[in-house]
Amino acid sequence: MSHKSTPGSEPIYDARTLGLPKMLVLGLQHLFAMFGATVLVPILVQGYGLPLSIQTTLFFAGIGTLFFHICTRLKVPAFLGSSFAYLGGFSAVAALDSGAYATMEPSVKLQYACGGIVVAGLLYVILAAVIKLVGVKKVMRFLPPVVTGPIIILIGLNLAPNAVSNASSCWWLALLSIAVIVAANIWGKGMVKIIPILLGVVIPYLVAVAANALGATAVDASGSVIPLMDFSAVAAAAPIGLQPFFTDFTGSIARFDVTSILVMAPIAVAAMMEHIGDMSAISATVGENFLERPGLHRTLIGDGIATSLAGLFGGPANTTYGENTGVLVLSRVYDPKVVRLAAVYAVVLSFSPAFAALVNSIPTAIIGGVSFILYGMISAIGVRNVVENRVDFTNSRNLIIAAVILVCGLGFSGGITFPVGGAHVTLTNLAIAAIAGIALNAILPGKDYEFGSDVTEGRSGDFGRY
Repeated sequence: MSHKSTPGSEPIYDARTLGLPKMLVLGLQHLFAMFGATVLVPILVQGYGLPLSIQTTLFFAGIGTLFFHICTRLKVPAFLGSSFAYLGGFSAVAALDSGAYATMEPSVKLQYACGGIVVAGLLYVILAAVIKLVGVKKVMRFLPPVVTGPIIILIGLNLAPNAVSNASSCWWLALLSIAVIVAANIWGKGMVKIIPILLGVVIPYLVAVAANALGATAVDASGSVIPLMDFSAVAAAAPIGLQPFFTDFTGSIARFDVTSILVMAPIAVAAMMEHIGDMSAISATVGENFLERPGLHRTLIGDGIATSLAGLFGGPANTTYGENTGVLVLSRVYDPKVVRLAAVYAVVLSFSPAFAALVNSIPTAIIGGVSFILYGMISAIGVRNVVENRVDFTNSRNLIIAAVILVCGLGFSGGITFPVGGAHVTLTNLAIAAIAGIALNAILPGKDYEFGSDVTEGRSGDFGRY
């Protein structure tokens, strides 16, 4: 397939046409898009009392992304960052206080939680084997656009409250970030039009530094007034430092126990559905059917083994990042080499505690402003997935499936928790929505979707793209 690559007009499929300096900057934009959310996972897990390392998290986000690209024949422009789906599992393991867990040190609990993540990643490989055995078309009969479209929509909608919460810490700064992104994307020319997210972080950050020097304040989650920026962690951090699994291998390597596996592994159900939704979103964005070429089985293997590898050495589960899909939408640069540059940056920066602290000094409001755009883009891609596949909502079957998915995804905000093996397993709202949608699609008669078929064939009229 031949792709045009005129900057600012057509999508760019080969970033080498822009030159190396611009490619390096584009990779930096993807780094900024994933950094806040990826680092937030270990910060939250540390709040549960488990010492999950930020450096380890960054290292395996980069290594996992590079491994994913190798598995997918260097074709899919996806970045693998920390998965939020497993936060409930970390919290549950941290709270275990019976049997061997009663007197267990938090660092050892983390090792057992990571053992569960290793098993969860292997479940991806099992699904990939099923797809390879029976074919993607038979599997995708259970995952048509009427199921995946609403799930993609829910991914963005579920993240939306986080964007509002972050932005509310300092609304004027969040609005500045939004304004910079919109202005760069709509009215920008050349390179400016391609890097709106990076500009939406850097320009407000410089403004925030000046405002902080003049005494500007923000509001934290408890409603207390705090300084707009805090550089104390930057001053205390060492410029260079090794990840914990290098300095204390025995204390970082995963351990395995049935209880922790039963807590962590079932979360893979939600994560796999999120993966399929993200692959659908990236395919819709780029205009390539990555579910068919290089194949869903390859993307699942790449994501699953990357997750298991991270868990084995004390890191969190990985997942394909919707934030970076949003960057693809805005920049219209679809070359996977740019994403691999971001992965290399992540690996290099994982050796610098000082840099991690510096990026962490970005005000929460700026992250909120960027998230306003990126999270909304994810939901909009879900709508696009439904529209471009001509899902017929005059068919009551399709209407019922979409309705149940959306209500489950928005209604079960806290998920469903039930006891398994002496612990509690939580199915997130996305997992519930996915299971409900897949089940209804399998049970209800009247399937009108065939994977890989021409959706325009047999249509009596075409009102164009809208």
